[in-house]
Amino acid sequence: MASSAPNPWLDWGYVRDNRTDILTALEHHVTLTLETVVVATLVSVPLAMLARRFGVLRAPVIGLSGVVYTIPSLALFALLAPYTGIGSRTVLIGLVLYALLILVRNTLAGLDAVPDDVREAARGMGYGPLRVLLRVELPIAMPAVMAGIRLATVSTVALVTVGVVVGYGGLGQLILRGFNNNFYRAEILTNSLLCVALALVLDLLLLGVSRAVTPWARGRS
Repeated sequence: MASSAPNPWLDWGYVRDNRTDILTALEHHVTLTLETVVVATLVSVPLAMLARRFGVLRAPVIGLSGVVYTIPSLALFALLAPYTGIGSRTVLIGLVLYALLILVRNTLAGLDAVPDDVREAARGMGYGPLRVLLRVELPIAMPAVMAGIRLATVSTVALVTVGVVVGYGGLGQLILRGFNNNFYRAEILTNSLLCVALALVLDLLLLGVSRAVTPWARGRS
């Protein structure tokens, strides 16, 4: 039976009284998200380049990252915990594994989109394989890579909340606390809205970065 006590969805008093908890949870949320995207990018881009260079690796790389992506987060954390312990490291590894599929596929799609005649022209100018990759293929693929990073970032902001099961869920900790605190609506909604706002802010920032590093793609978009 629902309580007759006031329990509004929006309550500035909740924000005022719990400002320290909210800022701490937000800091953890942002840190985990950024760490995840940086590590996943550092792993996935070279992996995609190897898969593009050696075709035999393409199916295993995409297939394995796809299989990992289908594992429910609770099950994945349960599989990792015996080896990584209960803590932020377990959440970080799980989030990186989930981000790999998005980043690998986008990077591969960008590399695949490089016209063959452009590669041939670069080779005709005396470029070796590494120089073709770094000076020609990666710059052309960059819009797709950045699109993958933006998608992975937004996805990770949402997934961080699942880390609450091992005690490192960022804003998810406060959302769960709201459920456990007699369904405290203001706590649930405030922190849910912060997750959405964080995703929007990071996406806009990355959009700005993407436009700054790929000015030639603006006309096409």
